[in-house]
Amino acid sequence: MKILHFMFAAQISFFTVEAPPPRIVLLNSATPERHQIETMPGGVAIFDFDGDGRPDLYFTNGAPQPALKKDGARWSNRLYRNLGGWKWEDVTENAGVSGTGYDMGVASGDFDNDGHADLFVTGVHGNTLYRNRGDGTFENITAKAGIQPSPWSIAAGWFDYDNDGFLDLFIVNYVKWDPANEPFCGDRQAGYRTYCHPQYYDPLPNTLYRNNGDGTFTDVSEKAGIARHLGKGMGVAFADLDGDGWLDVFVTNDTTPDFLFRNKGDGAFEEIGLQAGVSLNEDGLALSSMGVDFRDVDGDGRPDLFVTALANETFPLFLNLGKGLFKDVTYPSRIAAQTLAYSGWSNGIYDFDNDGRADLFAANGDVNDNTEVFSSRKSKLPNLLFLNAGDGTFRAQEVGAPALHRGAAFGDLDGDGRIDIVVTRLNEPPLLLRNRMGEGRNWLTLELRGKKSNRDAIGTQLKLTAGGRTQYNHVSTSVGYASSSQKAVHFGLGDARVAERIEIRWPSGQVQLLEGVKANQRMLVEEP
Repeated sequence: MKILHFMFAAQISFFTVEAPPPRIVLLNSATPERHQIETMPGGVAIFDFDGDGRPDLYFTNGAPQPALKKDGARWSNRLYRNLGGWKWEDVTENAGVSGTGYDMGVASGDFDNDGHADLFVTGVHGNTLYRNRGDGTFENITAKAGIQPSPWSIAAGWFDYDNDGFLDLFIVNYVKWDPANEPFCGDRQAGYRTYCHPQYYDPLPNTLYRNNGDGTFTDVSEKAGIARHLGKGMGVAFADLDGDGWLDVFVTNDTTPDFLFRNKGDGAFEEIGLQAGVSLNEDGLALSSMGVDFRDVDGDGRPDLFVTALANETFPLFLNLGKGLFKDVTYPSRIAAQTLAYSGWSNGIYDFDNDGRADLFAANGDVNDNTEVFSSRKSKLPNLLFLNAGDGTFRAQEVGAPALHRGAAFGDLDGDGRIDIVVTRLNEPPLLLRNRMGEGRNWLTLELRGKKSNRDAIGTQLKLTAGGRTQYNHVSTSVGYASSSQKAVHFGLGDARVAERIEIRWPSGQVQLLEGVKANQRMLVEEP
C-alpha cells in the first residue's frame, strides 16, 4: 500500500491508497477523431444496494455494448459488493446493471420508498432507471417508468422538489453532439488534434421528472420553468438556499453561465444565478464549470457553493450571505492561487479530519490527454485536498499520483468514522483513498430514514451542537461531477465526546430534537 503524507498546522495526516476492486478500468474508447464524449466519463456511486450496512460501489464506463474484456479488465459498468476489510465482489452480471454501452454518470436514491437504493444512469445513447428489487438484482424500468429518450446527459440527482414524499429526478444535459460531424480542433500542420471547446456545440435544456408515486414519472421541465434555460450542463447539487423549506437546484455549465434555480414552492422554479452572484465569477466571466457541492462551509447555517473549473480559471467558492445573495471568496480564501494550475472535475465539501470544520476536495485532470504537446501544462494531475484553517482560508495539499481523474464519491467505506474517497481515472483502475486523518478526534454519523415517504430523507436539514461549536448539514447524494455519494450525514466533533443537541428538520416540516448523543457511533434516526 502506498502512503501519502502531508503536513498541515503541525499535524501529520494521511490517506492510504487501497487496492481497487478487481478487473475494473475506466475506458473511454478513444479514437483519432477525438470525439467529444471521450473525455467525459465517468462517474461512481457509493451506496448500500443490499442493505447490509456496508457501502457498495458502482462505476460507469465509456465502452461499447455488449460488454467486452481486455487484459482482464471489464469494459462495462460494474457493481461491487463491499465484503468488508476493503475487499470487493463483482456482482454486476447477477445484478443486471452492466449499462447501455457509453455511460457517463450515476445517481442513487430510493424513488419508490421500498427501502432499497435504486440507480439512475446517464449516458450518450440514453439514460437508464434501475429499480432495486431487494434481492440483489435490479430491473430496467426506464420505459415502464415513462423516462423518455434524451440527448447526451452527463449528471443526474434525486430530490423531492414538491415535498410530496417521493423523490423526483433532475437530469443535466450537455450539448447536441453528432459523431458524424465532429469539428477538427488542434493544429493540422503540427500534426495534433484536441478535444474541442464547447463553443462548437449547441446548448441543451435540462430535464425535470416528477415522481407520480406509482412507479412512473412525468416530464415537467416546461411547466416548472426548467426547459426554457439552455446550457451546457455538467454537475448538479441541491440545497435549501433560503431556508424556506423547498429544495433549490444549482447546475454547473461548461463555458456558459451557471444556473441557480430557486424553488418557488408552487411547482415552478425561477433562475436567479446572475442576481444571486453565482452564474459568473468575480471577474464577470463564465467558467468551464464542472463539479459542484452545495453545503455549509463557514458554519453560519446557510449552504454555500464550491465549484471546480479548468486550468487558469480557479475553483470558485461562493459564500451564502442570505436573502438570495452570495459572495465570491475564491481569492480571500486562498483557493484561487492554489487552483490556478489545475483542471478540476468532481468535488465535495466534507470534514475529512474530524475537527468540526468543513474541508474541500477536488479530483483533477486535464480535458486532453496530450496537453504537453501544445502547452507547458500537464495532462495528468494530482487531486487536491483543501484543509480548513478556521480563519476563512484553506491550504491545498496534493493527494494521489497524477492521473486523468474524473468522478469522485464520498463515504465511510470501512465504518471507522472518517470520510473516504473513490475517484475514477481514465484508462486506469479507480483510486480508493482510505482516510487516516484526525486520529483521536471524535465523530458522529447519522443515517436518517423518513417515515413511509421519502425514505432516504433527502433534503432533511440538521443542526448539531457539540463542544461549543454548531454545525449544519443536510441529506443529499448528489455531489460533484457525474457521481453519487453516501447519503449518511457525517459530523466531525473534534474533542467533544457528546453532541449536546441535534435538531433535525424533516422535509415533512416535522422537527425532531436529540440530546446527549454520544460520539463515535453510526446512529439510525427514524422520523417520528
